[in-house]
Amino acid sequence: MNEIDWPALRTAARAAMRRAYAPYSSFPVGAAALVDDGRTVSGCNIENASYGVGLCAECSLVSALHGEGKADGGERPRLVAVAVVDGHGDPLMPCGRCRQLLWEHGGPAMLLETVSGIRPMSEVLPDAFGPDDLIERA
Repeated sequence: MNEIDWPALRTAARAAMRRAYAPYSSFPVGAAALVDDGRTVSGCNIENASYGVGLCAECSLVSALHGEGKADGGERPRLVAVAVVDGHGDPLMPCGRCRQLLWEHGGPAMLLETVSGIRPMSEVLPDAFGPDDLIERA
């Protein structure tokens, strides 16, 4: 995989943020990711009048990852690098739920742009619970 073009990911995240549906919070969020197959996918937050059922931008991004991904039964696409931005286009740290979601679809080596720089998920979500924790231990 080539070097990650972080400015391009931020640009894609900002474009996604402008498509956000945030009439209740007025807090648009956009996310963009580089996928291991070379694609870039993006997503935005989508609110709902019953606040708790809104979708975070990261949820929308993961939906795009699989909705546009392989349908031939092959390996599932994986996130390599993710940028999330707020309504000003500045880096935004994902909430705990979304960190877990990103871990599930990118793993410990997935890179995330944070307010303190580029960090692997193993630092953003240390000692994360994941699919390996569901393996039965004898």
